[in-house]
Amino acid sequence: MLRALCELLEITRHLLLCVLENLCSSVEFSINMPSFLLLGAICIFLFSRVPPCLPLQKVHVSKETIGKISAASKMMWCSAAMDILFLLDGSHSVGKGSFERSKHFAITVCDALDISPEKVRVGAFQFGSMPHLEFPLDSFSTRQEVKAQIKRMVFNGGRTETGLALRHLLRRGFPGGRNGSVPQSLVIVTDGKSQGQVALLAKQLKEKGIIVFAVGIRFPRWAELRTLASEPQEQHVLLAEQVEDATNGLLSTLTSSALCSPAAPDCRAQAHPCAHRTLETIRELAGTAPCWRGAPRADAVLATRCPFYSWKRVLLSHPATCYRTTCPGACDSHPCQNGGTCIPEGLDRYHCLCPLAFGGEANCAAPKLSLECRIDVLFLLDRSSSTALEGFLRAKAFVKRFVQAVLSEDSRARVGVAGYSRELVVAVPVGEYQDMPDLVRSLDGIAFSGGPTFTGSALRQVAERGFGSAARPGQARPQRVVVLLTESPSQDEVAGPASRVRAHDLLLLALGSEAVRAELEEITGSPRHVMVYAEPQDLFSKVPELQEKLCVRPRSGCQAQSVDLIFLLDASASVGPENFAQMQSFVRSCALQFDVNPDVTQVGLVVYGGWAQTAFGLDAHLTRAAVLRAMSQAPYLGGVGSAGMALLHIYDKVMTVQRGARPGVLKVVVMVTGGRGAEDAAAPAQKLRSSGISVLVVGVGPVLRDALRRLAGPQHALIHVAAYSDLQYHQDALIEWICREAKRPVNLCMPSPCMHEGICVLRRGSYLCKCRDGWEGPHCENRAGNIAANRMKICPRGASILVWKQMLNQISGTYSI
Repeated sequence: MLRALCELLEITRHLLLCVLENLCSSVEFSINMPSFLLLGAICIFLFSRVPPCLPLQKVHVSKETIGKISAASKMMWCSAAMDILFLLDGSHSVGKGSFERSKHFAITVCDALDISPEKVRVGAFQFGSMPHLEFPLDSFSTRQEVKAQIKRMVFNGGRTETGLALRHLLRRGFPGGRNGSVPQSLVIVTDGKSQGQVALLAKQLKEKGIIVFAVGIRFPRWAELRTLASEPQEQHVLLAEQVEDATNGLLSTLTSSALCSPAAPDCRAQAHPCAHRTLETIRELAGTAPCWRGAPRADAVLATRCPFYSWKRVLLSHPATCYRTTCPGACDSHPCQNGGTCIPEGLDRYHCLCPLAFGGEANCAAPKLSLECRIDVLFLLDRSSSTALEGFLRAKAFVKRFVQAVLSEDSRARVGVAGYSRELVVAVPVGEYQDMPDLVRSLDGIAFSGGPTFTGSALRQVAERGFGSAARPGQARPQRVVVLLTESPSQDEVAGPASRVRAHDLLLLALGSEAVRAELEEITGSPRHVMVYAEPQDLFSKVPELQEKLCVRPRSGCQAQSVDLIFLLDASASVGPENFAQMQSFVRSCALQFDVNPDVTQVGLVVYGGWAQTAFGLDAHLTRAAVLRAMSQAPYLGGVGSAGMALLHIYDKVMTVQRGARPGVLKVVVMVTGGRGAEDAAAPAQKLRSSGISVLVVGVGPVLRDALRRLAGPQHALIHVAAYSDLQYHQDALIEWICREAKRPVNLCMPSPCMHEGICVLRRGSYLCKCRDGWEGPHCENRAGNIAANRMKICPRGASILVWKQMLNQISGTYSI
């Protein structure tokens, strides 16, 4: 009942759409007609000319197979010699709109034909009251010409005299054809409402060996189409309203006769159940009414009750079989994993609609990773109101994807999950689930809570009870890691609780949006332990990066090499405070790569703007943690910067023995600049290089390239970065450059270790300081007493230089003084 109502509504919806199309070709309804007769005529006219709005030939297959039928219709090709004549119904019963659809069907078929005088020839007739030759088969020799001529065909109108058109072909044959020396196909496109007899004429055409296709249009009379079509009728009766389906059916039939072929050898024509539907008028008994009939007596009237009937249009369905060609599709192998939906794009391409957690991978596959290290991981999920339900569900989906991608039966890692807003709730204790599917199912039970974002409080509680009694019996405690996922700034203080977590020997990693980067760096204590994303969906691409950070410890740069390293940061107004902060983050990440202590790597920092300032010298901080803290406190100066002035400041006041520089140790200056103020820096940079100090220039943004090239000197000593936010991607290149420089031989007298203008002289793997008048000591560091001027001073073997001796032995090998 509901289906019938839907069909009736669908038909009614198209009634008015049909009026304009048909009135143009049926003017008799609007000429000299009383209004009430006109209304009735239009009603009859509308219900007798309903345009097709429902599938009148429905193949009972899946949507996927329908897609394959459509795709295969574009992959079939007919190159055998044959004559094809299109006979298009141009009568009023078809109408202009359906005539245009008939033309479209003919053009679509032509796309699969190898049209040439020697192979496939195509011609066209239009019939209404009389048959009209549009163009004979020998008129055009290319597909483009044939299609263009079909497009130019004009609707003629008239009665549906199908019989006259068939009789014309019987008498005169295919115009421009090859007289039956090649196979002949007649494609009749009509609504099957002929006003004459067609059965005998169609039989005679078929007896002459002509293959007849009957292709319906609008609401066709299927019985007449079957009368017109060749045997087997199921393969020769089609519906032009469904262009790709009809084209497939026609070409499939020609393929069975070896006139056409599919593009792929594994394509097959198969029978599918289908239904032919038609709109027919039926009579139903509506009731009875009093009526008067004649009686045997001439002067008598007989009163009785007579039946009366109503007429209505209904859709009737008739079962049939349709033969269609399909080819193996790209989705047949079910390539989409983890619940993804395969969407075919033609026969050889597809794309997958993936669940949220697998959207970044091909075929919705989980990335193939592993955690080979022995580790306990606690995921800490923000479920506060600031993150919102969507963000919380995204974080849960990330954890699911991570455990599915990384954990396996033989994995030595154990995972737990906790959530927080006002309080910490350990939903899945670390190590409770050894089976990965059970762990994934347990994540579904973690509910969103809302409330304030107390990240600091959650960290404090993680330090106290986050890992519970997760120690492994009989084994030393593994590395324990807390992975924080949040997109919202904390509403309480985080620095103290984060320090407490790290004091408990817990590694803190964090994933979050760009908006909370600074807070996450404060929590983890290192930019290298923070992973941020610009768009929410980018979170899932961080799975491999997290896996690497969990198991791979950062390698210290130049581990066996001693380096005196100065970072020089452009803190001028042309850079601005925000970009300066990104510079600070970059040099902090670089400093993490080095083993900072007085025997290996010393780090200093100089900033410049309107003036140059030593933020801290080489010997100011003896540990990496102290260096990182000092870098965070470096001042932003503003003003107009001068890189040349800053480099001279380093030469005179930073890279000297009295300020902590060590003789015989590689000295490197890494300058990070926005480019302005570098015009005067070429000569000072060369002065540094001439003194044995390596200079690397990192230029950011639309910098003055020529000035930076002159400043950088050798081509390999310049790194250009597009934007300050991209500095992080060039860290490895910087570290590699420093480590490469550290392998160069070191001249003990460059820069000179001698103070107060003393002269350094190399001697048997060591050096001597020739002091000026009034100075003495191994480095001319002391005022002279009664010692003669210009006396050569050789460094004694006493305890005063023991530290220098030990250090130089480590770097340059044993030497003698």
